[in-house]
Amino acid sequence: MPRDITEVLLGFARTLRYAGMDATPERVQAMLTAVDALGVTDPSGVYWGGRLALCAEPDDIATYDAAFQGYFQDAPPTGDRSAPPPARQVMTLAEADTGSGEAGEADRELPHAVASDVELLRHRDVTALTAVERAELRRLLALLAPSPAPRLVRRQRRAPRGAVDPARTVARMLRHAGEPSRLARRARQRKPRRLVLLVDVSGSMAPYADALLRFAHAAVRRRPATSEVFTIGTRMTRITRALRLRDPDAALAASSQVIPDWSGGTRLGEAVKAFLDRWGQRGAARGAIVVVFSDGWERGDPALLAAQMRRLARLAYRVVWVNPHKGKAGYAPLAGGMAAALPYLDEFVAGHSFGALEELVRVIARA
Repeated sequence: MPRDITEVLLGFARTLRYAGMDATPERVQAMLTAVDALGVTDPSGVYWGGRLALCAEPDDIATYDAAFQGYFQDAPPTGDRSAPPPARQVMTLAEADTGSGEAGEADRELPHAVASDVELLRHRDVTALTAVERAELRRLLALLAPSPAPRLVRRQRRAPRGAVDPARTVARMLRHAGEPSRLARRARQRKPRRLVLLVDVSGSMAPYADALLRFAHAAVRRRPATSEVFTIGTRMTRITRALRLRDPDAALAASSQVIPDWSGGTRLGEAVKAFLDRWGQRGAARGAIVVVFSDGWERGDPALLAAQMRRLARLAYRVVWVNPHKGKAGYAPLAGGMAAALPYLDEFVAGHSFGALEELVRVIARA
């Protein structure tokens, strides 16, 4: 299979992985083989090749269809979708490369599905997108699945491997008249780690607010019980309940109704202090991954923000700061708030494009 087509299909598999599907290297290789057999010049062959190889259970089909439509800008095949069409005796593109004339050129044409501009969108600043590109970006953001790795807790449970559980081992021996039996083992439990997002909705962040709030909606949809979202500007507002609506547009509309300081000024120090006093100190930030989305412009005293970031760093497991301007050439963290917060951060990443937000998903997962 030609290299350009393979790279597009690998990008599709990566999108499915971010959407939560188990797109292992073995299944991706099976997808490439299936697509080659069904006909890579036909969008139906691309759809069925990926679905047969990557969907492990019926619940994966809806996610797969949404990802296919968002990535390839092409609706999944309609009609009977319970079984794929039979494999056709077609010349593969690898064989077509050896041919000549018009037939070879026709076989090498990429289908509309493969001619996607997702790769072009991945690294473009969200403020420079057209209306059509913004709609495509929204579909891609809905497929992201920000999710921290689970954490180990002190409480232990029965496990096939791990440390020997003396009490259960002795009890098992007594049930067999003291005869030695199989050792009982235990291991520490794993629980989801809390994810807290603080989104700056001030005037300077207004061009990025829609994309960042949609990222927050994807996080809440992925882990509704362990994700919290707050907006910060001149004050702090909790919008987690509004973002629990399934539809992203409805969730953002509900959020806008409860945010009183949309496109206002920026008092990051006071807003972070309000979060810590009311929520963070009481447990929301303890052991959590806290992500702050802001450009660092501060109308208040930067010293107050530095003190609150010091408090936050002591409470949280990791503190990540996402600045949309970091991804631009020549950027330096010279803003007062950004310079005050920088010493207390574990990660400082960009947030200006879909590719940067994909990288943020990986940062959250690594933490």
